Amino acid sequence: MADTHIAGAIEAILMVVDEPVAPADIAAALDVPAPQVIDTLHALRDEYAHPDRPRGFELREVEERWRIYSSRVYADAVGAFVVDGQSARLSQAALETLAVVAYRQPVTRGQVSQVRGVNVDSVMKTLAARGLVTEVGEVSGALQYGTTTEFLERMGLGSLDDLPELAPYLPDLADIDGEGR
Repeated sequence: MADTHIAGAIEAILMVVDEPVAPADIAAALDVPAPQVIDTLHALRDEYAHPDRPRGFELREVEERWRIYSSRVYADAVGAFVVDGQSARLSQAALETLAVVAYRQPVTRGQVSQVRGVNVDSVMKTLAARGLVTEVGEVSGALQYGTTTEFLERMGLGSLDDLPELAPYLPDLADIDGEGR
């Protein structure tokens, strides 16, 4: 398969996926070596990000999986189009709760409540319903939560390692009384 044909085939696949796809899955579909797919993905990402030709989309890697997203540069325009006046923003309480989960995961609802100083049950349900947090385990009978791939995608992060430094300002979970029940 010629390089331009592979690039076109990869673009076509990326246009129809609902979530990021692994290079190995693309390679299997195209019957080409995974390293060739990875090289092509990097080349496409760089081509789309070329400063002389701003695009309305970008190719991003999230947890070693790839997907085409609308460009962050045009987030306001896309938001206005998609939302069309509806409130899709998270409340301040939801943002604060999401930050605690992101930086301290895995964490129980009780632990998040203790960090925030308020009950977060309904906020956690909202975040779970929006696909931003999910149950990741259990400790002493309490469910533990963590962020999802959807969270990484919406925040434009490749992994949790890309989160800005904030953790030093949050208390250690060991310092929180009651183990979060």
